[in-house]
Amino acid sequence: MNRNISKLQRIDARDLNYRELNRLIKDAANEGIKNIHLTNVNGQRYIGTGVNNAPKININGVPGNDLGAFMDGCSINVSGNGEDGIGNTMNSGRIVINGSAGDILGYSMRGGEIFVKGNVGYRVGIHMKSYKNMYPVIIIGGCARDFLGEYMAGGLLIVLGLNRKSKNPIVGSYCGTGMHGGKIFIRGNVEPWQLGKEVRVYEPNKNKDDFSLIEKYLRQYCELFSLDFDSIIKTNFTKLLPGSSRPYGKLYAY
Repeated sequence: MNRNISKLQRIDARDLNYRELNRLIKDAANEGIKNIHLTNVNGQRYIGTGVNNAPKININGVPGNDLGAFMDGCSINVSGNGEDGIGNTMNSGRIVINGSAGDILGYSMRGGEIFVKGNVGYRVGIHMKSYKNMYPVIIIGGCARDFLGEYMAGGLLIVLGLNRKSKNPIVGSYCGTGMHGGKIFIRGNVEPWQLGKEVRVYEPNKNKDDFSLIEKYLRQYCELFSLDFDSIIKTNFTKLLPGSSRPYGKLYAY
């Protein structure tokens, strides 16, 4: 295959080491190529990491850990599943996962959007934070496991629980443990045993500002995955907020 990157929009990742693949992606972005199509991706790590020239990266296959880490403005679309650490310390841009994703998705995420069609693993949204005009958003179409929004300091987490079996909880245990900022909206009810002691439960449907916030991003999500917005939004949501901005303040001596 001709690797002349100045003429390429498609990169065959078969048998490529993650370092070589990421070098090709960055070279393409630096030359102004705005649509990069990766085929035969099979676990290569750090795809899109540090790419800041705002290309659109389409991935056919399963990318490895830390997809879009430190990403600053580009757009990534994955045709199937993703692994752990997606959007690690992401600054801006958008990541779309058309399948399910692994653990610590959005770890320390500072801006941008991550939309997952399926389920996610453990500790999603841990240490998410917002600053000035940087506002991170994660929407999960399926269910999440334990420690969702752990130590969350800002931004928005929405879990929809679509197509889940009645026996499966929409979120796992310790949801919002250590949470001290941001908002979590869960479509449906959450039992007290599922929540960290640092969060408080509210009803967002009675708050116009909450509804406008959910609607803004959920419409985008539904358009991406061809879902019926009206049928999803009519179900009641549970709103989780931190009970304190310093939940562990008494544990430290300043």
